[in-house]
Amino acid sequence: MIDLKDTVTFMNSKDYKERFIAEYMQTKIRYEKLKTFNLKIVAARLTDTEEPEHDCPLALLKQQQSIMGNYLKVLEIRSKIENINLPSIIENIKGE
Repeated sequence: MIDLKDTVTFMNSKDYKERFIAEYMQTKIRYEKLKTFNLKIVAARLTDTEEPEHDCPLALLKQQQSIMGNYLKVLEIRSKIENINLPSIIENIKGE
């Protein structure tokens, strides 16, 4: 999986499209990690097993995930409008 450190080159670019891609990737990485964490909490509650350690209420974590998902959707729509090809850049990051 791509890690946050893999986005640094794009974040420091002078090209706004590459910075846009870095912003998208960073948000996507954080979103996926939060989604996985939330699923672990829900699964633990459903199976009556020990939950991962967390201080924040699950409802707030789910709200954060939802907002991040909506933001990703906005970025994906914007990428289509501005002809920013997210998949090809994602593959370039994986190949480095």
